[in-house]
Amino acid sequence: MQNIISIDPDILSGTPVFQGTRVPVKNLFDYLESGETLEAFLHSFPTVSRDQVIFALELSEQLLIQSPREVTA
Repeated sequence: MQNIISIDPDILSGTPVFQGTRVPVKNLFDYLESGETLEAFLHSFPTVSRDQVIFALELSEQLLIQSPREVTA
């Protein structure tokens, strides 16, 4: 599952994007935060695969669970 997310200063000034696209990973979270479905995101960004999205969500979960700091909302 490597190379799912790319950070390249030449692509969107280093914004994390889904590998092989110019779609920022943040767009996924914006979609979900606004109540849109995963299917709506994939339909809107057909260059992003379901596997890439699942990996990004799983990675985010791992980072939150393993974080030694308290997260405040």
